[in-house]
Amino acid sequence: MARRFSVSSSYCVCFTLLLSLLSAASSSRVKGSSSSFSTTRQLPGQAQRFVTSADLQPDLFTSSLINVNHIDNSKIRGEPDSKPILTKSGSSSTTVATANRNAYGTILYVGTPRDYEFYIAARVLLQSLARLRVNADLILIASLDVPQRWAHSFAIEGVRVIRVPNLPNPSKDMPDFDKRFKYSLNKVYAWRLADYERIVMLDVDNVFMRNTDELFLCGQFCAVFIDPCIFHTGLFVLEPSNRVFKEMYDYLSTGKLESFDGADQGFLTSYFSHLLEKPLFYPPANNATRLNGYYRLPLGYQMDASYFYIRLKWRVPCGANSIITFPSASLLKPWYWWSWPVLPLGLAWHDQRKATIGYSEESSVLLAESFIYCCLIVLATAAWLGFIPSLHMDGDQLFKSCVPRRLWMKHEAVYALLCAKVLPPIGVITSFLFPFWMIPTTSHPLAGWGVFLLGSFSLLITLIAIFGFNQSPALTPWLLIFLSLLVMAFPSYNNGIIRMLAIFGFGAFSTPFLWWSLKTISIGKCLNAEREPGKTSPVLKVASQALTRNCAD
Repeated sequence: MARRFSVSSSYCVCFTLLLSLLSAASSSRVKGSSSSFSTTRQLPGQAQRFVTSADLQPDLFTSSLINVNHIDNSKIRGEPDSKPILTKSGSSSTTVATANRNAYGTILYVGTPRDYEFYIAARVLLQSLARLRVNADLILIASLDVPQRWAHSFAIEGVRVIRVPNLPNPSKDMPDFDKRFKYSLNKVYAWRLADYERIVMLDVDNVFMRNTDELFLCGQFCAVFIDPCIFHTGLFVLEPSNRVFKEMYDYLSTGKLESFDGADQGFLTSYFSHLLEKPLFYPPANNATRLNGYYRLPLGYQMDASYFYIRLKWRVPCGANSIITFPSASLLKPWYWWSWPVLPLGLAWHDQRKATIGYSEESSVLLAESFIYCCLIVLATAAWLGFIPSLHMDGDQLFKSCVPRRLWMKHEAVYALLCAKVLPPIGVITSFLFPFWMIPTTSHPLAGWGVFLLGSFSLLITLIAIFGFNQSPALTPWLLIFLSLLVMAFPSYNNGIIRMLAIFGFGAFSTPFLWWSLKTISIGKCLNAEREPGKTSPVLKVASQALTRNCAD
């Protein structure tokens, strides 16, 4: 049996080791590219205008701003004329010397369960724009509670950091409000940046496929309608205006403007409620004439990733394929390593991260975990082969030693059933959950899955070696997970429907094997109750008596 184990396990060990080392090495290789990129971004003529931090302090809401004469709603939201509506006066605007009149911007705030992930995504977004050599400033509207080291990292990478207090959200106490969007209304601060003529505001889950500077030629407000009736606020073009900001802030303070979701999406769609009736934006032929008015942007500027999964290719007829967005479930955003190959398009985001900030923070953790798992594999294999007999222990006696003697004598049959039928499957399941939980969430998918397979395999053979689990049932879930990854990552599906059918087909095929695996593990103690003559475990005696009918079934 030991010989069979060593032969059958050698292939799995070699494969998982190779996959883990290759993926970790690929993550380490991007360390140098990240640092060199940051250096080339800060050119002599650009460093001063980019590495600038301007703070919008709470005095924004003093009488100099709030006591401005009321502006008629229809005039603000009506069709703008050729005259600029931008004003610069004293404390009612934030002006910092800048060489560019346009900017790409995003927001960052804390208070969500995934603050670090959004910090990484914001860095990747802005640095991917820098790689495209956009002719615009890169700005980050960061709340005052964003860690200073995060803000400093943006400044080093050439981003203009603007620290702001969080805007009030009138919907924060609603019972169905998603707390992730509590401070998403900080996007409204973009209307305060009067030193710019146009700003393209972005969510951090955008992936740029090309330079889109033609967006700065659009009107006073432009957005894409992913939904037939509601435009998407993952990207919109705006002209800063102190008057518009003042009215928006009044609405936020009083809650008079309805919002279907309590976030920036609902607020802005209510404020610009007539955008659906506006014409479609086409970039001027000479790329010099700046348009006035409100425009709908072509779908190519916000290509929903879900459209890709239907045909596994892009077919956007109106406008060039420009920007991919991922308005999917929050736990399947492209920066999570487990989102691929479930959603294969997420690799496009990781390609941009490899080319910009790299994976230096995650690679060291993955290398350390890989080393520990490799040591476990060596020790477990040695224990199984008998080289370390002291590692072998009776799992039944171990469980009995953890239960007070009085309770054990009173509920002996119950604890025996628990030990024989419940704990073995829990041990196998934990072997998958623990390495999954230990992997940094923003790792590269190939590195993450490689370390996950290595870690789960090492824990499984440790259970086999120490507690005497049956080898085939214990390793079956690991093999099914590996095969399911191959099915999802197969690159030659003709369309998304065939891919979906293949995934569901494999799920139906693997379910009986998974059920057999867990059932065999749970009743394995019944079959092995007499492993050695004269050495029957007292716990197994009680369990075998209580499980006679179950084992017979």
